Amino acid sequence: MDKKVEALIEDLNVDLAHEYGAAIQYSYSASVVTGLFRSALKPFFEEEITDELGHALYLSEKIKSLGGLPTTESAEVPQPTEVKDILNEALQAEKDTIIRYEKRIKQADELGFTELKVKLEDMLADETHHKEEIERLLEDHRLQ
Repeated sequence: MDKKVEALIEDLNVDLAHEYGAAIQYSYSASVVTGLFRSALKPFFEEEITDELGHALYLSEKIKSLGGLPTTESAEVPQPTEVKDILNEALQAEKDTIIRYEKRIKQADELGFTELKVKLEDMLADETHHKEEIERLLEDHRLQ
């Protein structure tokens, strides 16, 4: 197998572990969020779970089709309990994912994997939207 493809598979497995972690993080956040924000944030976090699991499923399938073995390990998941900390952890995870996907898009493009590149661009758009939504939630003056 080509070294660049092997590197891509390895990196996609990192992404997959982080998508698993994001689904766990959002599940955790939906269950522990309390106070006045619970009614707004619980459904928000629950909706994010579906997106992250969809990303994980795609990555898992793509890793296998490229000749790799998809990981079953999750990235480490923080367990904050305060609303602001929950949102800040989710924001950082989204920012990190955006950086990884920008790199992965370049790798896919260099290898001529057009379908993967396009799908990663779609996933990047999802993650950017998630990041922007969390940033807007953090603008609430009650969280300062």
